[in-house]
Amino acid sequence: MTSYLIRNARILGGEPQDIRIADGVIAEIGAGLAADGGQEIQADGLIALPGLVDLHTHLREPGREDAETVLTGTRAAAKGGFTAVHAMANTFPVADTAGVVEQVWRLGRESGYCDVQPIGAVTVGLEGKQLAELGAMADSAAQVRVFSDDGKCVDDAVIMRRALEYVKAFGGVVAQHAQEPRLTEGAQMNEGVVSGELGLRGWPAVAEESIIARDVLLAAHVGSRLHVCHLSTAGSVEIVRWAKGKGWDVTAEVTPHHLLLTDELVRSYDAVYKVNPPLRTQEDVLALREALADGTIDIVATDHAPHPAEDKDCEWAAAAMGMVGLETALSVVQATMVDTGLIGWAEVAERMSAKPAAISGVPGHGRPLAVGEPANVVLYDAGHRAEVDPAAFATRSRNTPYRGMELPGRVVATFLRGEAKVLDGELQ
Repeated sequence: MTSYLIRNARILGGEPQDIRIADGVIAEIGAGLAADGGQEIQADGLIALPGLVDLHTHLREPGREDAETVLTGTRAAAKGGFTAVHAMANTFPVADTAGVVEQVWRLGRESGYCDVQPIGAVTVGLEGKQLAELGAMADSAAQVRVFSDDGKCVDDAVIMRRALEYVKAFGGVVAQHAQEPRLTEGAQMNEGVVSGELGLRGWPAVAEESIIARDVLLAAHVGSRLHVCHLSTAGSVEIVRWAKGKGWDVTAEVTPHHLLLTDELVRSYDAVYKVNPPLRTQEDVLALREALADGTIDIVATDHAPHPAEDKDCEWAAAAMGMVGLETALSVVQATMVDTGLIGWAEVAERMSAKPAAISGVPGHGRPLAVGEPANVVLYDAGHRAEVDPAAFATRSRNTPYRGMELPGRVVATFLRGEAKVLDGELQ
């Protein structure tokens, strides 16, 4: 294995130091280190972060390889600075058995660009009627610990209670897509002023908030762990803050796009802005940023949702919901959270590496940049500015809402257990 000496990197934005990587671990940190025959990388001005961990990724394989594969998705992840991603269960077939989650896990191992930890479905076929094989998936080679019907809500309270009780046996967590289905039938965008003016059926904030309120109470009742996917409203923030104040074991995530974009963009009728949950108001965006800063929201998760062109280049009502996000996530977090002074780079590392790894229990990730730790390292140029060009993406799909937008930052290098997956911004 090649060893590396990274010169003058700013660990978590601190003072410049050298980092020597050898045998898959961080061997030394200090000033003026000897290369010992390793490849030298000049990192003047670059920020060193631990490898990022995404708790919410759609890799689409098996079944929708026209949108993404495990290989193309993990290449995109590496370019975005991620060393581990969690693959959602809404594939074809659904990842509701040990066999399917093991297939995804093995595809991840074969791809080699980052670690892939499958998420198991809560219910058979994501249909919300019968619990899936949670125990078998937990005992499988994939060692599944996070379960979600993401894309659909586990709206039956009895099923949700049973799932929360079941995962306690092996330290698992249920990740809920909070969307009351009856309140969102035919909904096309956030319910509010813009939906009224455009004549599009609205998606009320209460459809999300009512499920979160129910589920934090259920989790407290059975003494289990609940994770709230892609929280998007100011009201949801208040419910999660209240639950945490009670000492209940609840965590929550926010996507980069909900930290930056608002429902005003829907006026263009460009389906690239159609997403679930929908883009909300500027007031919601600001509440989400504050909640991420103060710890009410624990992590950033991309909800990377690739779609082929034909599923987006159509009229709004017929278009698929979702946006790609792995390759732009760190830039959007810099723009919305760091450059605005809300958090520093140490907090970025916590919310995009340490905490997501802790929620899922994925081994070897989310570790600090310290001697003896696995060499999962990202070098990031925060001073870089460029317009987003989807043609340069590694993901198979191009449905980014940031096309042509100038965003800060660029991932220069990504190391997975000491192996360079990205150098000089290019996949290796």
